[in-house]
Amino acid sequence: MSETPTVALISLGCPKNLVNSEEMLALLQEAGYAFTPDPVQADVAVINTCAFIESAKSEAIEKILETAALREENPELKIIVAGCLAQRYQKEIRQELPEVDGVLGTGSCGEIVDMVRAVLAGEKPSLCRNISAPLAELPRAVSTGPCWAYLRIAEGCDNRCAYCVIPSLRGRFRSRAMENVLAEARMLAEAGVKEIIVVAQDITRYGTDLYGKRRLADLLVELCKLDVRWIRLHYLYPEEIDDELIDVIAREEKIVKYLDIPIQHIDDAILRRMNRRGTGAEIRALFRKLRERIPGLVLRTSLITGLPGEGEAEFEELCAFLREEKIERAGVFPYSPEEGTPAAAMPDRCTTEEAERRAQLCMDIQADVMDGFAESFLGRELEVLCMGEEDDGTPWGRSRYDSPDIDSRVVFSGSAAPGDMVNVKITAVDEGELIGEQIGD
Repeated sequence: MSETPTVALISLGCPKNLVNSEEMLALLQEAGYAFTPDPVQADVAVINTCAFIESAKSEAIEKILETAALREENPELKIIVAGCLAQRYQKEIRQELPEVDGVLGTGSCGEIVDMVRAVLAGEKPSLCRNISAPLAELPRAVSTGPCWAYLRIAEGCDNRCAYCVIPSLRGRFRSRAMENVLAEARMLAEAGVKEIIVVAQDITRYGTDLYGKRRLADLLVELCKLDVRWIRLHYLYPEEIDDELIDVIAREEKIVKYLDIPIQHIDDAILRRMNRRGTGAEIRALFRKLRERIPGLVLRTSLITGLPGEGEAEFEELCAFLREEKIERAGVFPYSPEEGTPAAAMPDRCTTEEAERRAQLCMDIQADVMDGFAESFLGRELEVLCMGEEDDGTPWGRSRYDSPDIDSRVVFSGSAAPGDMVNVKITAVDEGELIGEQIGD
């Protein structure tokens, strides 16, 4: 081991998890550790994991085993498993993955420096503190590049959807104080960030625990005063969207007219089984209201197929809704039964294969909608945030209608560098991606 220990930090899962990784990165930087992207060159590998559904757990375990295999080249490598897998399966990790040196739960990210010191000293620590404790304000090293960053405004969730393990992984809903959120946002703006993406498990509930009422609209008004170009919102719970919030989104130019509202289903019986509070009619009415009051709105949602009780009639209602509503952006996921959730004990569940077949059928419907949406930009100019370059030097980026890692890209000829915001004329569509040419410098 070198005089200055070296850490490799691997982040899996959602944007909230990435923020935790950035906090751990900042704390380790402050403590004087060096960093490498290559675990073979590291003294310690920290793997910040997801465990939301079965596929995420499998990915996390594969990454742990893959990292452990690197000990053939680096026998002294220590491995810390952090995040949701550590929180959910602390005992199982200890029993079944002896390759792991340290286990750090979601409520213990602030103790990463102590954890690294302990494993380097040959200890095998486990730290899984109270996940519903008040949020600690930690430093953060933004890792998403010079042009955009996530801004986490709350942690945990109180919605208790029947299929979801988030409350057991992240605890009760806790808002960050508005002054702390705004102070972090100012630092991001001063660092040159062009796009701030506001994230939490449920941003619409922001402030209810601290201030006794919803304060997202107030927060957004203050964020719009900062020197940033775009403010994007992930994720809004449909029953918590009120007229005040709609008015702010419609009025404020910096808030991109792209709303991520996970509805999960449209059939009333399935929504009740999911422990969702709204009805299909209320979801339809909300979407109509949003489109009427927010010109040019693009909607994103997520849907689940194959929940116990979903028969052909319920599934067909979901398909009909997609055909009628023409949601511009949607992700469809086959139901994953997670131990400890109410849905996992429900009868009348279809096979995994059938749930996957239904998800694919929904995505086939969505493909036509999204293709038509992409083609609607032909001949038009779009403002694009340059994110990077292809291998041949061709710039690529995102429009206001695209969120990072989940939506399509804009690939264009021109001189833009990462972080630049440029106008691009769209000349073609290639498998969902927009192709264009930069207008001006």
